[in-house]
Amino acid sequence: MTEGALGRVYQDGEVIIYQGEVGNCMYIIQEGQVEVFVEKEGQEIRLELLGEGEIVGEMAIFENEVRSATVRASGQARLLTVDKRNFLRRVHEDPSLAYRIVQSMSHRIREMNKEVARLKWAGNQ
Repeated sequence: MTEGALGRVYQDGEVIIYQGEVGNCMYIIQEGQVEVFVEKEGQEIRLELLGEGEIVGEMAIFENEVRSATVRASGQARLLTVDKRNFLRRVHEDPSLAYRIVQSMSHRIREMNKEVARLKWAGNQ
């Protein structure tokens, strides 16, 4: 990990976000990777592996809901925390930031739709 860099370093397996907790910030992955998964009936279902430059936990900025998934470091990872106030200030300074976040969320929704369709198709066979 880069010396003197901003953000917090999480060790392999360390949980960053807990499914079911109330969130008020999002994270930008500066270095490393994080695993996103949901827990259902004692089982972990991996949703995705995210890497450098990607964001996670952004729904907490837009909704006042509990976290929908757990996120943990996959190897050592450095993440920058961005709370709602700082996010809104940055969007005011650079509106393209909001566009990039919406673009990322749109991509994730598209991928989820493909997976739901695939699972539904497999279930009908």
